[in-house]
Amino acid sequence: MDFKEKLIIYYKKNKIKLFITQIIIVLVIILFTFLQIKKSKNNNVVAEKFIEAGLLLSSNQKDLANQIYEEVILSKNKFYSILALNTILEKDLVSDTSVLLNYFKIVETIRKPTEQQDRILFRKALLLIKISKDKEGNNI
Repeated sequence: MDFKEKLIIYYKKNKIKLFITQIIIVLVIILFTFLQIKKSKNNNVVAEKFIEAGLLLSSNQKDLANQIYEEVILSKNKFYSILALNTILEKDLVSDTSVLLNYFKIVETIRKPTEQQDRILFRKALLLIKISKDKEGNNI
């Protein structure tokens, strides 16, 4: 038997398995594409919210801007959540330290490079020292 005949026999024996494998491969590709598109759309929505909050902040609507920044933080976006937290800290939009510490907990759970993680921990340590929790701040 030559290679061509072996291939034909193999195909006839495993026709269903080959068909199911092809279907699974196509479905995985479609699912992966769908997830990438969804991720991109979510990122665009969060970016628009961040920009909207910045515009509200520049027009002195601090309460609305703070609400939108909170939504951005809760979205757990790798890029914009950190920026939103930094903006809240820089502009003193939230005076309640428990809320700020909760924001830090949320942002700390986001997977990001160690350099960014270190900056976040540094900002948290500065906040703790500022609110007279020197021991906790120094531990960080």
